[in-house]
Amino acid sequence: MKIGLYFGTFNPVHVGHVILANHMLHHTALDEIWMVVTPHNPHKKKHTLLDNHHRLEMVYKATEEYDHIHPSDIEFKLTQPNYTINTLVHLSEKFPQHEFAIMMGEDNLRSFHKWKNYEMILQDYDVFVYPRIAENQEEVILKSHPKVHLIQAPIVDISSTLIRKSIQDKKSVQHLLAPKVWSYIDLMNFYQ
Repeated sequence: MKIGLYFGTFNPVHVGHVILANHMLHHTALDEIWMVVTPHNPHKKKHTLLDNHHRLEMVYKATEEYDHIHPSDIEFKLTQPNYTINTLVHLSEKFPQHEFAIMMGEDNLRSFHKWKNYEMILQDYDVFVYPRIAENQEEVILKSHPKVHLIQAPIVDISSTLIRKSIQDKKSVQHLLAPKVWSYIDLMNFYQ
């Protein structure tokens, strides 16, 4: 089975994440998508993140109706801060029956050559890239690499940052979230 790993802090997970996961599932050779909730991205300030279990619960609520999209807490068990290569190696050893690939936005591909052991990732794993609106139109160095697959997908310009700010400003965001995710955020008074 070929598993696409969709990494993110998902703070919170929104309809754009689910749209992209479903699109990748139906328009690539991926059999399943695991939405890997990242405990701490080395490039983000930790104090802006909800606790790991709350973000994992929201991903569960957002994906429970999709048979081939699953939340994953695999990175909660790894040393922090963690790097993608460590997760890939860990999963490949733990689940040798599966083939793993990663999903990322085109914005991340622009800086992929700065990731830890990116050469090793490209040697052993496919990278499925969905388009993103980018302010910086610099050339994407690795887009012609044989392991990089550019996928035509809807450009979903929704950000978790916008959702958090809108909630703080008492503006409605229900249309940007799965109903169960919105109910959970509202119940817990998150991002207020």
